[in-house]
Order: sequence, then C-alpha cells, then structure tokens
Amino acid sequence: MLTGNPGHLKSFDYLGLYRYFLTFCTDRRQPHLVARGPVDLVLAQIVRAAGDAAFAIIAYCFMPDHLHLLIEAQSEHSDGREFIKRAKQLSGYHFKQKFRTPLWQRYGFEHVLRDDEATLSVARYILENPVRAGLVASVEDYSFAGSMVYPIAEILAAVQMLPPSRKSG
Repeated sequence: MLTGNPGHLKSFDYLGLYRYFLTFCTDRRQPHLVARGPVDLVLAQIVRAAGDAAFAIIAYCFMPDHLHLLIEAQSEHSDGREFIKRAKQLSGYHFKQKFRTPLWQRYGFEHVLRDDEATLSVARYILENPVRAGLVASVEDYSFAGSMVYPIAEILAAVQMLPPSRKSG
C-alpha cells in the first residue's frame, strides 16, 4: 500500500510548460473506481480541473484503487501544483457528496517528465496498466482508460512495443 507523504519537489516551482505523470490512490486503497458512475463523475471533475489550470489530459487510466494521469501544460502560466490540488479537491468533493465516503489518500505521487521521455511512450505505459494487472487482454478492452487528446489507437500505433531481439548464434 502506498502511503506516507512523498511531498512536492523542493527545488521545482511547477510553473510552466511541463508534463507530469501522476498517481492518486484511493483512501485506504478501497476499490472505488470499478464502475461507470464513479469513474465518470471523477473524470468529469479531472477534466474540469485541467481546463481551469490549462492542462491537457494526454492519458488516464482508472484502476480499481488508483488513478494514473499524464498531463501536459498548455501555457507558461500552467501550475502543476494547482492542477493536482484542484483535481483532487473537485473530484473528492463530488465523489463524497454522491457516495458518502472519502475518495483519495491525502498525498499522491508525481513524476515530472524529462525532455528525453517521450510523451506517447508514457501514455502507452499508462494505458497498458490494466493489461499488466491482468484485468483485460488488450488495452481496447478496458473501459476506464483513454485520452482527451489522442485516440487510443494512435497512441498504441505511435509507440510499437517490440519484443527483445534474440541474439543469433
């Protein structure tokens, strides 16, 4: 179980044209994100927060007890900390109003992508999470993952995952 306070990076101001790979875990890792109703409610609030903070949602994947997001700033004034705060606050509030239980753990996990980390490779990694977890056989079979920017097929086609090559001998 992921717990504790990873906190924000001390020497980074989160303001500007950055990309973030985020993970938000549900409160006590409860499987709140397994049905269309809760997922749609939370996604609507994440989209709202992205619009408010000028971020694009490159990829998202709702797993039963956590959410993965890949977001990209759309303005030099975009603030990653503000998006994280607003996304969790809006989605948590609306979830609790409807389902009468807290949604998120207090802290989440974040990774600021470096220039050499390809956006679509990270997006594919996120979309393939339910396959790696054994929930579905293919990305296309999972209802709770997608992108607000690219069709899933485009992400999968852009980054071909090739098996390791065998040495001939």
